[in-house]
Amino acid sequence: MKAKKNFVLRQIADTFVVVPVNDEVKKFNGMINLNEQGAFLWKKLEQGIEKEELVAELIKCYNVDQETASQDIEQFLTSIQDFLE
Repeated sequence: MKAKKNFVLRQIADTFVVVPVNDEVKKFNGMINLNEQGAFLWKKLEQGIEKEELVAELIKCYNVDQETASQDIEQFLTSIQDFLE
């Protein structure tokens, strides 16, 4: 699973946003606001990581249990499905 190439993550002060670049700007005129955990996951998706690996990384970095991590990942992926390849 991978984030689309024409969207990039930027940090502005304490805020994380994903913005379109290149030709994608014509199709998507806006930005996606992410919290710290969402930005962490987006960075992993830029590298091309599978769902199971995302869960493991979330557990490791944020010290959450398996069920919580799985539910959070599922919600996150559902909310950004249009931005995944």
